Amino acid sequence: MLRMEEVSKTYQHRGQVVKALDGATVDIAEGDYVSIVGPSGSGKSTLLLMVGGMLSPSSGRVLLKGESIYDLTSDGRARLRKQNIGFVFQTFNLVPYLTALENVQVPLYLAGADERTQEETATALLERVGLGDRLDHKPTELSVGQQQRVALARMLANDPDVILADEPTGNLDPQTADQIIGFFEEFNAEGRTMVMVTHDPRAAARAKRTLRLAEGRVVGDTIGVAERQVA
Repeated sequence: MLRMEEVSKTYQHRGQVVKALDGATVDIAEGDYVSIVGPSGSGKSTLLLMVGGMLSPSSGRVLLKGESIYDLTSDGRARLRKQNIGFVFQTFNLVPYLTALENVQVPLYLAGADERTQEETATALLERVGLGDRLDHKPTELSVGQQQRVALARMLANDPDVILADEPTGNLDPQTADQIIGFFEEFNAEGRTMVMVTHDPRAAARAKRTLRLAEGRVVGDTIGVAERQVA
């Protein structure tokens, strides 16, 4: 499903070469659920942006379903993202002047869905995440946890095969974080491939695999607790 082949990413910072990733090779199978952990500056978010087609490598290849992402044009990458990938961020990125329903309708509108389909689909997705009674609320009228659930519903609007999450529980209390990870487990059980960057050891432990990064290198790849119990 996702593959990185000897991927490096370097930057120039104050005359010095900084390696954000250093020869990373990663394979993520279809239907896998992978957490990515490591200290700040270890390359976690860089890796996530690269597999999402948002940041080109300095060297190496990134493939999605066998297609080399960065050999495509920018329009081709945008098409690939829209057809295959859903993003979840720590900051939610909701449009502040739109209601919950309208925020979830945005990707459906951009995909060319008619107005009735937009409204019906967005309503069903918000009901799925427990916000059927908050359709007309704007982000400032929702709790932090509710805002994250709106972001989850919006992410599902285009029915992605791959979900990339960057610190999705970073702003949440433990109970709400547990709820969000529960949704991720549901999405994964439906066959979606999950890749999650996190500093939260409890969230990381609920993934099927954990990749550990340090100084831009993959230094560990372990099976999750739940998978070990099944085995």
